[in-house]
Formats: sequence, structure tokens, C-alpha cells
Amino acid sequence: MNTHKGRLLIVEDVQDILILLTETLRFKGYEVITATNGEEALAMIARERPALIITDILMPKMDGFSLVHRLRLNPATRDIPVVFLSATYIAPEDKEFALTIGVTRFLEKPVDWDEFFPLIDELVEGKAPSAQPLNELDFYEGYKKRLEIKLKHKNTQITRDQHLLETLQDPQKQAFKTSMQVAIREREEIQNLLDEIREKIENLTGKH
Repeated sequence: MNTHKGRLLIVEDVQDILILLTETLRFKGYEVITATNGEEALAMIARERPALIITDILMPKMDGFSLVHRLRLNPATRDIPVVFLSATYIAPEDKEFALTIGVTRFLEKPVDWDEFFPLIDELVEGKAPSAQPLNELDFYEGYKKRLEIKLKHKNTQITRDQHLLETLQDPQKQAFKTSMQVAIREREEIQNLLDEIREKIENLTGKH
């Protein structure tokens, strides 16, 4: 694996956001490679070691939390700085967990470019602390707690929106339905992840 100074890996499953980040960073002079989930990202990192990884959290196949955990377990990728960009995991506890597992910085979507560009420049220049991995059980227990809280909040949001939908006029309903469909899809992804994490904990602890 050859290190290319200034090569960035963007991991994002929403195509519009991926294109925006890629084109903006290329315009700023960076070389950019992309992936749409954590599994693709790991394969890309094995071939072309990036100087920095910018990743979403909620993604199919392998999400941002699992990606960072895998990177920190591997001595060859442990010191690659990782920036989280998220619109879903924005509670203080989410950010604290992200930093605990080895995320370098945490930014919320939509991107504040005045904050974003100086941070990227700083991290690419090597001004990032070394990260240490959590053991498997601590990682999955912390992850499970975050997912359970996120699922509860998402259920509350969807229930509230369903009631609100009944009060809207027809012209407003379609846009609102689209937003609800996104929330329902995110809830399904969170539930699937939670089921996987619970199974991993059972395997690690021998509880069946």
C-alpha cells in the first residue's frame, strides 16, 4: 500500500452527497477516491491507502461505526484519520461513542464548509492523534446502546409524523410522505444493525 499525500477516501451511500463532496474536494486540489459502504471502503483502503477518510455513519452492508472499529483493530490502518459526517447520529452520546472507538473528528450534516476545509487541511498534514481500538465486547455493547436509543427516537418520529400526515392537505402530503419513507427506511436499517449486534454479543458472551 502506497501512501499518497492528499488522497482522500469518501464513504457515502447517498449519491448526491457523494458527488457534492467529491467534486468540491477535487476543486480544492485533492485527489479523491470513493466507496458507498464500509465493505467497499475496506477493499479500497487495502489497495490505495488514503491520507484521510471522510465517512457517513448510517450505511448498508457495513456502517461507519463498524468501519472505524475494523480500521483501529488493524495496526496497518490504525493511524489513518477518520472524519464522521452524519445527519442521524448527532446526539452528544453518539459523538462521545464515535470518539471512544477512534474517530478523529465528528461533523454534522449539512456540511459547514468554513469549518470543513480547514479541518481537512489540518488532518491531511498529519495533525491527528493516534487512535487505540476498543475490545470487541466493549465496542458491541456501546454500539448496541446507541442503536437502541436511535431506534426509539426514530419510532417516536415516525409515529408523530403519521399523526401529522392525517392533518395535511393533499398538496402537502406527497412531500411529507417522501420524508416519512426515508425515516422508515432508516428505521429498518437501524433495526437490522441492532439484530446483528445483539447476535455478535451473544456469540462473544456465550449467551443463547
